[in-house]
Amino acid sequence: MTGVSSSRWAGSITKATHDQWGLARRSQLAHIQSLEAGVRMIAHRLSLPVGEKGSGRVPGGYASRREWHAKARRLHVLTDRLQAVRADWETGRVRVVRGGKGLLNTRHHLKAAQLTEKQWRTRWQAERRFLQADGESGKRFGNETIRVTPDGEISLKLPAPLAYLANAPHGRYVLTARVAFAHRGEQWADRIHANRAVAYRIHEDTARGRWYLTASWTNPATKTVPLASVRAGGLAGVDTNADHLAAWRLDTHGNPIGAPRRFGYDLSGSAAHRDAQVRHALIGLLHWARRHHLALAIEDLDFTAETTREKHGRRKKFRKLISGMPVARLRARLVSMAAELGITVVAVDPAYTSRWGTQHWQQPLTTANRKTTRHDAAAVAIGRRALGHPVRRRTAPPPHDRSDRAGHRTVQAPPGVPGREGPRPRVPGPRTRSLRAGRGAKAGDQDTQHRSGRPAEHEFWQQDSLPLSI
Repeated sequence: MTGVSSSRWAGSITKATHDQWGLARRSQLAHIQSLEAGVRMIAHRLSLPVGEKGSGRVPGGYASRREWHAKARRLHVLTDRLQAVRADWETGRVRVVRGGKGLLNTRHHLKAAQLTEKQWRTRWQAERRFLQADGESGKRFGNETIRVTPDGEISLKLPAPLAYLANAPHGRYVLTARVAFAHRGEQWADRIHANRAVAYRIHEDTARGRWYLTASWTNPATKTVPLASVRAGGLAGVDTNADHLAAWRLDTHGNPIGAPRRFGYDLSGSAAHRDAQVRHALIGLLHWARRHHLALAIEDLDFTAETTREKHGRRKKFRKLISGMPVARLRARLVSMAAELGITVVAVDPAYTSRWGTQHWQQPLTTANRKTTRHDAAAVAIGRRALGHPVRRRTAPPPHDRSDRAGHRTVQAPPGVPGREGPRPRVPGPRTRSLRAGRGAKAGDQDTQHRSGRPAEHEFWQQDSLPLSI
């Protein structure tokens, strides 16, 4: 940048720098929160006697004196790291590597990466060399700095020191290559014809030996839809797992319809491959929902504080499982892609959906020709919670071979029926049980986890009444 550089290119450079700084600040804050969670957990477990068992979701003490001593040393290490990161946070200092930290570390492992020093240098320079410019609504074709015409012609607005290189009027340089957008090309054409803002980025792919131009724009904020209108036509519950999405369609009464659906993805390999797998699974899910005119209910998962080894100890498999679930990326992708297709997404609290779904729905939905998994049952539980129904289903009554074995009906009581949460009345008469009439096991205490409107369903994890939106 020089004193005679145009404000357009100066703004583009500073915008790219600010975006990198903002991303580094968010990552720094997440690192601080992770360290704080680790320090709290180790301090709690060190305060307990060695070998003490945990209760509920709170872990107990460490198994041996050797482990206790190792964790005491680790507590000092994490505390020192936390103090250093906090000092950087308070001063606003971040560490940004232009070109990527991963590629920078590859320089020390060229043999493992199967690269020569010259090939690495080429990739390093390409990653640090790019052109980008934000769009401007009202300007011709939505961008005055990098302009792309409907027929794919690219022209750049040159700064004053390079104006002598212009090959077109008004200080512009027209490239010989032309571009075409295979993905969302119609949306891009509609925007530039209306002179709406479109941002462009030009970068080099050294692996293919090509230059690419990427177009992007900001979608308007998604409108919040009333929950009653979302529930009117039923919806599909979606359970997020490490390798697939399990979905099941439910009617307005919370009954499963049809067969469960599964949309798989493979999260191994490069970041681009993982991102493509998530997009492919979401496309299949959204197209299926659009065909049946369904809204989607998905868990509002967040494993930010759940993946540390301080909380789960030696349970490496479990830590790897929840670390591999792309909940944040999948949720952001789902909301943006659903908004494009006009599909409503409802965020549901994830508490006990897998456990209660397995308990109340897995066995009843299993048939001789279909084996229902616990993930399919969890999708039913998620959908019922989004519809406002309790997770529990009423079991079928036993056969009428004995008078005392006839149970209640399977009809689901609507929310407005008085006394639906009360105990069933005892039928007077002779009993084969040893208890007197009116003193059976069906007591009046209905404060259980599956009863609608009871205290257990109004704890801190109660679901939000509004759909998830941008």
